[in-house]
Amino acid sequence: MFTHFYNSSVRKTVVAFGSLFNDIVIARSDSSGAEVERIRVPLSYGPKEKFLTRLNNFNSLSDSAKAEITLPRIGFEITDVSYDPTRKRNTLSKSRQSTQTGAGSTLDYAFAEVPYNFNFAVSAFTRNMDDGLQIMEQILPYFTPEFTVSINFTTLYDKLDVPIILNNVSIVEDYEGDFDSRRNIQINFDFTAKSFCFGPTKNSSVIRQTKTVFFNDGLNDWIYGPTGATSQGATGALSRVDVGLSGATGTVTGYTAETNIYVFGATGSTAGPPIDSQGNTY
Repeated sequence: MFTHFYNSSVRKTVVAFGSLFNDIVIARSDSSGAEVERIRVPLSYGPKEKFLTRLNNFNSLSDSAKAEITLPRIGFEITDVSYDPTRKRNTLSKSRQSTQTGAGSTLDYAFAEVPYNFNFAVSAFTRNMDDGLQIMEQILPYFTPEFTVSINFTTLYDKLDVPIILNNVSIVEDYEGDFDSRRNIQINFDFTAKSFCFGPTKNSSVIRQTKTVFFNDGLNDWIYGPTGATSQGATGALSRVDVGLSGATGTVTGYTAETNIYVFGATGSTAGPPIDSQGNTY
């Protein structure tokens, strides 16, 4: 049951979520209102406590120089994962895909996706309120309250829509400290991504031929053919129908049925050799 497989479904959800905040830019203006520079806000994965610690501590490059972390900056992390029964499909439903190989056709299949909700926390750190409001206004208009992204999870489940819902926004401003302390403004966003996890992809050979044998019901004796061949008892075969694929490749799509019917008795065959009472040709 627990064989190794890795579809990177959780990783792809994290990457898709983080990519939403890759291109956030803030603009700086002079006293006349003219734009003087644009700054692309750096994005990294990590808890906000990590950034708060770095904000309050200087990094020592040498005995005479101290370096501070640059702001603005955005960080995000997964905070919670929970199963979502409201989006559950039939567990036994499958997605299939036929693959043509040198040895013939194979059928790849996987069972239905498993719905999970991934909660994300996004924190934006700035030195002044205007930078924080610029970041906020570049995020809020797109979430009403959800924003849908399409993720290519596997070869069998590609381009699935994943709604990302904005749950809450909070602003925290640090008022404590003396006049020499730096001002830190923190804007927190809480999101929920309604994503999926997937089981292993398996494969099997494509069914290219079926055989159906019809037996006597055991209530009557059946006589076939001019020679008077009889089939008696519950195990007596009446006829056999073979259905297969025609064509050189035998692909699943676009084939025509090739049917052979065999009837009990030495002279009762309509296509191919006759069959015995067990349905075998002879």
